[in-house]
Amino acid sequence: MPLLGCIADDLVGANDLAAMLVAQGMRSVLVVGVPPAPLPEADAVIVLPGPGDALSACDALLAAGARQIFFQCAAGFDGPVADALLRRLQSGFALVCPAFPAQGRSIYQGHLFTGASLQGEEPSLPRALARQTEGGVGLLPFAVVEQGVTAIRQAMHRLRDGGRRYGIADALTEAHLLALGAACDGQALVIGGAGLAMGLPQNFRAAGLLPDRADADALPPPMGAMAVLCGDGDRATLAQIGMARLHAPVLSLDLLATPEAMALRDQALDWAAGRLSEARPIVIATAALPEQVAALHTRLGREAAEALVAETLAAIAEGLVARGVRQLMLAGDGGGAAVLRRLGITALRVGPQIDAGLPWMFAETPGLHLAIKPGHAGSRDIFLRAFQP
Repeated sequence: MPLLGCIADDLVGANDLAAMLVAQGMRSVLVVGVPPAPLPEADAVIVLPGPGDALSACDALLAAGARQIFFQCAAGFDGPVADALLRRLQSGFALVCPAFPAQGRSIYQGHLFTGASLQGEEPSLPRALARQTEGGVGLLPFAVVEQGVTAIRQAMHRLRDGGRRYGIADALTEAHLLALGAACDGQALVIGGAGLAMGLPQNFRAAGLLPDRADADALPPPMGAMAVLCGDGDRATLAQIGMARLHAPVLSLDLLATPEAMALRDQALDWAAGRLSEARPIVIATAALPEQVAALHTRLGREAAEALVAETLAAIAEGLVARGVRQLMLAGDGGGAAVLRRLGITALRVGPQIDAGLPWMFAETPGLHLAIKPGHAGSRDIFLRAFQP
């Protein structure tokens, strides 16, 4: 029975949240789509629902016994979904905090910063959320958050009693996030990013519901051939491909020359034959330099180009798994959901982190260890180091 039920608004956020909860000692499972009954055995279940399925996911989590719902969303929010969750949970108030100082995102006086720069066209989070929601939005400012849990709870009560349905919380440090998490003990709905979730497991532990676990990240031992699929042209990913070329076989596919997914799949699988190994990964990339990406977008249109990348990666992944790949990393911000659908993966047990926010996961069907690396994430040697025992 899950203690914490989570609803994620994208795959990258779900991945980040899952890694955080496991690091804090919660056995966690990532479920793609509305979860079936019964849910996998876990302390936390993170659901990545399809469009329009957030309430169905919430109902499934509550039916499984979840004591608190965490809605993971980025700084852009999703006001209508948040309103619907508040109504379903019959809750009058939710704390909101998408800050994660360890990743460079902080909130001060309700304004979101990335590093020292204001983020977005509307950096005022209370104003941004107020445009999307039926309820009033208030602020828990730095001066309150800095005082700790009791002051935060008192401020939350004042906002709720004053008719506010949401309270945006400032957070500049990990200590702020932990205090905010502690203040959310007993709240039906909490909204934010992985940083805010960091403080929630301790609430269950303090209540005697969550034992101290040394094996929260335990997965079956990895075996089988290794591969990396790269789907975007982020600078970090391109540098990682360059590093991998020095130590492993790398194939760069030319989508401009061959803008057809099945032809690209055949090219990749023919190249992979004889190169697959349990000793070192192969790397197959649709990632390209920015000018090449721009040329592809000009030729096909942005949406069609992104769909081509996703379909190509999914088809290649299916072929690699059929040929014995059992350790697979997906690199890039696009294509991950398409790969999961093609492989028929609906549940992933979350394991140890390779880098911060980047865990290995395991799908019992088809017996695959999988890591999903956001484009910007990871050190230059991540494609090599990730597979080391």
